[in-house]
Amino acid sequence: MEEPSRSRAISVEINGEIYERDLDARRLLVHFIRDDLMLTGTHVGCDTGNCGACTIHLDGQAVKSCMLLAVQADGSKIATVEGLAEAEELSALQQSFSSHHALQCGYCTPGMLMSAAALLADNPHPTEDEARTAIQGNICRCTGYVNIVEAIVSVGESA
Repeated sequence: MEEPSRSRAISVEINGEIYERDLDARRLLVHFIRDDLMLTGTHVGCDTGNCGACTIHLDGQAVKSCMLLAVQADGSKIATVEGLAEAEELSALQQSFSSHHALQCGYCTPGMLMSAAALLADNPHPTEDEARTAIQGNICRCTGYVNIVEAIVSVGESA
């Protein structure tokens, strides 16, 4: 008896570009983004959904890409941290992270940025508590979160 194919065709839009691929149905979305498409801003931290380093936007919602199979994203619009900048210019959020020293090692930063961007898209003027709630699924081992929260709130204050 012939083993059924585990390959599936998917089509996704990532940062405005369409990608169509045949891939193993068991491939995680984070590995498809990083390894197949070379969009390495999305980080792999824990592969268990705990750290948030792999956070992306899937159809406008912040999600952890290590918790989804790539085939589950078929037909979706995805944004990664590479999509935040416009024409080589840092977004206001990215600039705020830089000016508020909201990063140290930087490993969590892409996920933090994507969680914060989702918050700001829904709530352009978040409070400190709302910013803390938005990033609660993202772990940073370096900063103590104070500067990250200040950077997020600052974007809302300057908008």
